[in-house]
Amino acid sequence: MAGIISCKGVDSATPVTEDRLALNAVNAQADNTVNIKTFDKVKNAFGDGLSQSAEGTFTFPADVTTIKTIKMFIKNECPNKTCDEWDRYANVYVKNKTTGEWYEIGRFITPYWVGTEKLPRGLEIDVTDFKSLLSGNTELKIYTETWLAKGREYSVDFDFVSGTPDYKYSAVVPVIQYNKSSIDGVPYGKAHTLGLKKNIQLPTNTEKAYLRTTISGWGHAKPYDAGSRGCAEWCFRTHTIAINNANTFQHQLGALGCSANPINNQSPGNWAPDRAGWCPGMAVPTRIDVLNNSLLGGTFSYEYKFQNWTNNGTNGDAFYAISSFVIAKSNTPITAPVVTN
Repeated sequence: MAGIISCKGVDSATPVTEDRLALNAVNAQADNTVNIKTFDKVKNAFGDGLSQSAEGTFTFPADVTTIKTIKMFIKNECPNKTCDEWDRYANVYVKNKTTGEWYEIGRFITPYWVGTEKLPRGLEIDVTDFKSLLSGNTELKIYTETWLAKGREYSVDFDFVSGTPDYKYSAVVPVIQYNKSSIDGVPYGKAHTLGLKKNIQLPTNTEKAYLRTTISGWGHAKPYDAGSRGCAEWCFRTHTIAINNANTFQHQLGALGCSANPINNQSPGNWAPDRAGWCPGMAVPTRIDVLNNSLLGGTFSYEYKFQNWTNNGTNGDAFYAISSFVIAKSNTPITAPVVTN
């Protein structure tokens, strides 16, 4: 089974006190943390003169070779339930300065009715894998699949923590990105033409490599699983990544414990029941699959595979929004892996 990076709300249910805030400030100094503020109360909304996304250019540290960790915090304020009240698909992207392609660095589902006020810094996502792109003048984009003029308002900041990284250099490229929205994902249970098979060539000096995958399902398609669990939002499934035609990694899209979400004031929204691999008001988990050392410096095949199930067409479609990246690391300067069809 794949490892999952914790993508959770900061501070969970721990009370915030003045002493604790002071301790956090001391720890931040000890960690040599540089905080970079980016989006400041930008709005994603739908309607005349409005946009579901916002873009901006921000200045990050120019040299990231001594950066050990980068954390992204997404704050969404919604006073007096004035925002879009639905659980909406949302994500943050960074633009590759060379190719102009947008890379998804974090995905989350908005809470019902409320914002992230219960979390002092909002949702937290580890984005260290993208540090080769998060340097110097950098373009970011934040998107929300909202269909209301009320929309959602965001502030986003980053903590760059200095230290000794596991490897001095890294590079990242997408293997697949079918993630523009919840319904622009891969259709589940019916024929489609989206490519889920790729070839990946790792640089010759790669010392470690792994896959970073984010998945969320949408739709209430039939036939239902037991308990009226429609696909792909509610039906628990196991996905597989095949490497060189051998089933190698599994992604279990099951219960995450939605009722334990510290953003527990989402009434009257249906936030507490367990979805398949995500929860309203939480970051969507990042799944890490470390590649075998025998693959380093070579070329191998990749295929993303779904558990067998057929949509009977009686209750709409099912979709999996998926992004999967390959990260290569080295203690010598490294070029990006090459992904081909």
